[in-house]
Amino acid sequence: MKKTVLLAFLLVTFIVSAQQPYYSDVDLTKSGFDLKDELAIKTIAAHTNLLSYTPGIWEASKITDKDPSNANNILLIYGYNDNDGNYVTDRSRSQNLNGGNSGTDWNREHTYAKSLGNPNLGTSGPGSDAHHLRPSDVSFNSQRGSLKFADGSGNAGPVSGGWYPGDEWKGDVARMMMYMYIRYGDQCKPTTVGVGNLVGPDDEMIDLFLEWNVEDPVSDFERQRNTYHDSNETYAQGNRNPFIDNAYLATRIWGGENAIDSWGLYLTPDEEAPTVPTNLALNNITTSSIDATWTASTDNEAVTKYEVFANGTLNGETKNTTYTLTNLTPNTAYSITVLAKDIANNKSAESAKVEATTLADTTPPTVPTSIIISSEISTGFKIDWAASTDNSSVASYSIYINGILNGTTQTTTYQATGLTASTTYNVTISAKDIANNESEQSIAVQGITTEENTSTSCGSETFDLIPANSSSYSTRIWTGDNGLEWTATSARTDQTLNERAITLDVRDSKTGSLTSSTFANGIGSLTASTKRAFTGGSGTLDVLVNGNKVGTLPYGDEIETTTISDIKISGNVIVVINDSSAGGERVIIDDLTWTCYSTLSTEEDLFNSFKMYPNPVPGNKIYFNTIDDVNVNIYNALGKLVKSTEISSSKNSIDISNFSKGVYLIKVYSENQSITKKLIKN
Repeated sequence: MKKTVLLAFLLVTFIVSAQQPYYSDVDLTKSGFDLKDELAIKTIAAHTNLLSYTPGIWEASKITDKDPSNANNILLIYGYNDNDGNYVTDRSRSQNLNGGNSGTDWNREHTYAKSLGNPNLGTSGPGSDAHHLRPSDVSFNSQRGSLKFADGSGNAGPVSGGWYPGDEWKGDVARMMMYMYIRYGDQCKPTTVGVGNLVGPDDEMIDLFLEWNVEDPVSDFERQRNTYHDSNETYAQGNRNPFIDNAYLATRIWGGENAIDSWGLYLTPDEEAPTVPTNLALNNITTSSIDATWTASTDNEAVTKYEVFANGTLNGETKNTTYTLTNLTPNTAYSITVLAKDIANNKSAESAKVEATTLADTTPPTVPTSIIISSEISTGFKIDWAASTDNSSVASYSIYINGILNGTTQTTTYQATGLTASTTYNVTISAKDIANNESEQSIAVQGITTEENTSTSCGSETFDLIPANSSSYSTRIWTGDNGLEWTATSARTDQTLNERAITLDVRDSKTGSLTSSTFANGIGSLTASTKRAFTGGSGTLDVLVNGNKVGTLPYGDEIETTTISDIKISGNVIVVINDSSAGGERVIIDDLTWTCYSTLSTEEDLFNSFKMYPNPVPGNKIYFNTIDDVNVNIYNALGKLVKSTEISSSKNSIDISNFSKGVYLIKVYSENQSITKKLIKN
């Protein structure tokens, strides 16, 4: 949140504050995912007071979000002008005007939108975590709805692709999203709530939030929220948002431009590098690994880690003076070096090189065993097996269907596709190691495809089991026809359509919604009957599956039965029906049904058919087979993005001639599906 007075901004920016005692049991010398894990453990453990949505969040907000210039008011997120005659854009409002009335009230904005969580955040746990719930004008809250955050400039409002929170609030939003990610993990991924690029291959942080964290520094207003929650007060949670206490923690975990180090712990005047590691020795040399030891470096502050290189490529890092280099190629000469880094990220020169050659490997891996066929459908089935072992490293498995190679994989699971319905197939598997030694094929196991999938209904909700008839609008929870738990908000239960039905209120700022619990077997299509209750106009309800909008259900003064086809989302799913726009009506919903969708969705077929070769790469190009266009990011061993491109059936290779020898990670993604594979360049 930017300060409106330049002098105040400068003071906030350049005054270094002391590290809070709260972090006394956190190892702040760590970096990357190790530091992320440390902060997550602390944040979760310190969250001892789980606030209720009502009255807990109301009361906490009145304290933590108090307007510094008017003690009777609270600040409204996204707000920017109290003097333009438009109540929607108010920045400050009386703390007592909390409620649901447009034009006068403020309500509770889930900055991490409930429906974008997987599963839905609801109004407890993450749905009632005060560190991301902010007072907001009722209408402004409704305008944002469940839009993802996207880059923009100026005041808050919709932008192409999502919602821009405003120049004043974008840093607040970024730090709240970082908090939600470390506090709730995959339920609150940054990739699900923001539009941006991944910053690493094995994490869901996006560059948008790192940039906002730098561009809009931490304000005293954010600090007052953190201070209150780290207390024993009635509505204090007990934990802090670490990225408010020191924005540079985000830089230390995920990289990017340097945010402000408010503790002066990392970006200090220290420019003295550690001494060079000495006495490097190599032993226990195998076909794919080498043990290294060395004498510790010294530093004027503290040596925090060592980086170990093989032929100039980073193999890994350690805090100790011993390290095992892995993923090496058999019968290959290596020059090993080590350098030291301190807490300010000063690094020494690399140590003197020590040479070693890995042993030759002529031994194939063991034969794959324990093959299991499952998830049979008309066009294929899933194959799982026990991993082979090897004296070096198993690099890949080849899967044969009736003696013909069907594909390869680096994991111990494979999806066979493109098969014929009602047919018996013999499945065998062989293993290859990094020296290209191949095992014998396994004992054949039979897989049988099913009859053609007729996509008949596999789930329904008649609403016959909803709570007793009531004409008031509130949250209703029940167990439905298929044993699923359903939650309806701003809902009444006294209206009928075909028989008993649920009625949602989506008028103006009302946020009626219907949400399922998680169910398996995917969803191919969805059908529902709708009708406007009472008087009013017509409109549509949005249908979301796993946070993604898949279609709409129209409603008016007559019963309408609508089928949304081609949803085609596999695996575990959550269905949400709501209205993301303002100005709807009261809508009756009845007779909800859906068809299952095979685990072999289009996206999964894409990745199961995806092939990358040769690997290891002896030359300067790597080739791909894919049935659709995909994006490919390549990262080095430090997690730094070194190549980004698109691959298609017509453009099926990447030039890696400028890559050093070593191990890389390739992340392949299309829409919301992704896989990560290891690449070795020799």
